[in-house]
Amino acid sequence: MRSVKHEVASLLKRLPEDCSLEDIQYHLYVIQKVRNGLERADTEGVVEQDEAEARLAKWIIE
Repeated sequence: MRSVKHEVASLLKRLPEDCSLEDIQYHLYVIQKVRNGLERADTEGVVEQDEAEARLAKWIIE
């Protein structure tokens, strides 16, 4: 796994020169959320597509 410092350096290289501090913060936020989701999936497991669709169908009002 890459170090956090390396990951941030890589992000900064990919962003345009005129990006704002808010742009950088947003991308760091997204990276952290994805990392948290992957970690949670590893520890708690995932829901199969059919089950997810069935759960969401209960929320949809037609």
